Amino acid sequence: MLTVALLGAGRIGAVHAASIIASERARLAWVYDTNTAVAAAIAARCEARVAPDVAAAITDRAVDAVVIAAPTATHVELITAAAQAGKAVLCEKPIDLDIERVDRCRAAIERTGVVVQIGFNRRYDPTHRAVRDAVRRGDIGALELLVITSRDVRPAPLSYLQVSGGIFRDMTIHDFDMARFVLGDDPIKELYAFGSVMVDPDIAAIGDVDTAMVVMKAGSGALVHINNSRRCSYGYDQRVEAFGAAGMVQSENLRSSAVVRHAASATDVKEPLLDFFIERYAQAYVAEFEEFIDVVAGNRPPQATFEDGRCALLLADAAWKALKSGRPVAVSYD
Repeated sequence: MLTVALLGAGRIGAVHAASIIASERARLAWVYDTNTAVAAAIAARCEARVAPDVAAAITDRAVDAVVIAAPTATHVELITAAAQAGKAVLCEKPIDLDIERVDRCRAAIERTGVVVQIGFNRRYDPTHRAVRDAVRRGDIGALELLVITSRDVRPAPLSYLQVSGGIFRDMTIHDFDMARFVLGDDPIKELYAFGSVMVDPDIAAIGDVDTAMVVMKAGSGALVHINNSRRCSYGYDQRVEAFGAAGMVQSENLRSSAVVRHAASATDVKEPLLDFFIERYAQAYVAEFEEFIDVVAGNRPPQATFEDGRCALLLADAAWKALKSGRPVAVSYD
């Protein structure tokens, strides 16, 4: 039975809490949040205690692992404290918005031997994983083109976007990780980025874009295309397509149901897409936490490591540089 402390009780913290209490192999012992009311609400539902501070949660000898769902600016401090206390860590992405802070964190925890798993939950989605597995098996021949579509239903509040680090570090970072997940050992060497403000002019005022395309080239020559929008009128649009000489494999959108309707006025009318990432990736969050239990038990390494989080941020930084310079950017992982 894995005993867990949850740091952060907001929207994503509630998702992780649900995964913890749904598991027969884990229990939630502590919940901490600067907003004690939201921490108390989750603690009451999960038969856990509200921690008066972070130290109370991570220094409890009964705690085996820490799940970090607090704001991004706190991730490095919390990862470091938990790892140095000997607790395994599952931390939401990104590790931080500043690669120098990420590297200092890596140096601070590397000798602890503690497992740190990063919350790139889309790796655990069965449909996206099926694409990755088909590519690895060689079902489509050598991968030539990878197309990743990721479009939110609506922009996040401007107050969040102002501190999010921009679209590449906040939103596209999932797609950078998905590209690396499918490509495997084939590293991305170069990228180019386009961006526009097509959704909300206030996003331009904070120095960001809401519509973006990134084109990347891997060491093998395979090309990757990512397209993002902060707004999608028909639902939460999440697709991955891998193409090669022997064929194509694609993960389609999930819908509110699998019903297809036919009538005189129209045929093949499908139900609407899901509306939010929590519903779309509900199964993925559960699978992510169940793997974390196995990782802590020593049964397998994490699929999404600290290094994966670092590499995704390096790609996000390169995309921002490419957007600002109007030129392709070579990607270095040093």
